This record gives sequence, structure tokens and C-alpha cells, in this order.
Amino acid sequence: MAPANAERDRWLALGLLLAVLALVYLLLVHPWWTAPMLQVNQDIADSRSRELRVRTQLQQAPQVEKQLAAALAQQTKRPGFLPEASAELATAGLVQRLETAVLQASPGNRSCAITNRSPMPQASRERFDRVVVQVRLRCGTPELAAVLHSLESGTPRLFVDNLSVLSQHYTYMANTAGGNSAGLEVSFDLYGYLRPVPGALPPTAAGGATASAAQGAANAD
Repeated sequence: MAPANAERDRWLALGLLLAVLALVYLLLVHPWWTAPMLQVNQDIADSRSRELRVRTQLQQAPQVEKQLAAALAQQTKRPGFLPEASAELATAGLVQRLETAVLQASPGNRSCAITNRSPMPQASRERFDRVVVQVRLRCGTPELAAVLHSLESGTPRLFVDNLSVLSQHYTYMANTAGGNSAGLEVSFDLYGYLRPVPGALPPTAAGGATASAAQGAANAD
């Protein structure tokens, strides 16, 4: 029995020694040595990954710059945006475009005339800065159709919104007998979009028809 008890005591002592070593490892070695080394290895791996991404981006920099220059050059050739650099100049351009369209539809303003044109402030921030002019016309039906077609079919892209047409009698400014004829009292908002400034952060895009119109200006040929 004595040799058996001695063998059992040795195994018990060995088990206790292993338990003590494991406890010492968990309490002292792992938190003070193993865990920091694992963190250092992870930091090294992350640094190498970042360095690889930076090197890849630096290698692609000439290609990216070339693509950016091509995109900016293509953007400057787009007729969709208004050519003016500021809202004030763009407003004057819209008014001139309107006057040209009316004059072409009715030379001498004999059957179509502008009764009011006033700039409107931009109500909300959109993806592209919008310039709006509120317009009131007195036109015959054919002349009105010609004016609207001229405004919306040319370049740069212009858009007509809030169109209101009322029929009434008024005197055409014509060199005829001067009789009264049936005409139209027309009001609408004429607007276009300023070219975005390269590098500027775009505001949140507005939804609905306004966003669709802006996208149409950006995609114009």
C-alpha cells in the first residue's frame, strides 16, 4: 500500500504544481506579457495593412489625377449648367435669354410681351445652386408655345415650373386695326443651375422633381 500511496501523492503534487503554474500564468504572465505582445503583433499587422493601402493609393495617384482632370475638362464643356459664375450674373443671363425668346416669338413684342420679371431667392439648399426668375407674360397661344419651346430646348438647360395660364382679352401691341383679341396671361418660374465649384462639398440633395431637373442639367449633352 505504501508504494501506491506514494505514487498517488506524486501525481497529486504534480497536478497541484500544474494548477499553480496555470494560475500564475493567468494572473501574471498573460496580462503582463502575452496580451501586450498579441496587441503589438496586431498593431504591426494593422500598420502594414495601412502602409500597403497608402502605397497602393500613391501608385494610383497619377491615374487618379489624370481622371480628375479629364472629368473637370468634360464638366466645363457641359452645356447643362449656366455659364455664369455667380447668381447675380446668372439671373441677368436668364432675363436676357427670356427676352431673346420672346423677341424671336414675337418681333417687336406685337403679340407677346414681358410684363414682369423678378429674381427669386433660393428657398432651400440643393445638390446644385438654383437661380430662379419669376416671369409674367402676355402672349398669344402660338407665341407662348414658341417661347416655352425656345427656353427649354436650348443650351444651357433651363426649366419652367409653376406654369399658370389664364385666358383674357387684351389689346395686342400691333400695327393693325388695333382691335382686341383673346390672349393669355401667363406666369411661371424660369430657372437653371450654377456649375458646381470643384472641391466644394455638395449640400444634401433635394428630392422630387427638383432633383430630377438638376440631374437633367448635369447630364445634358
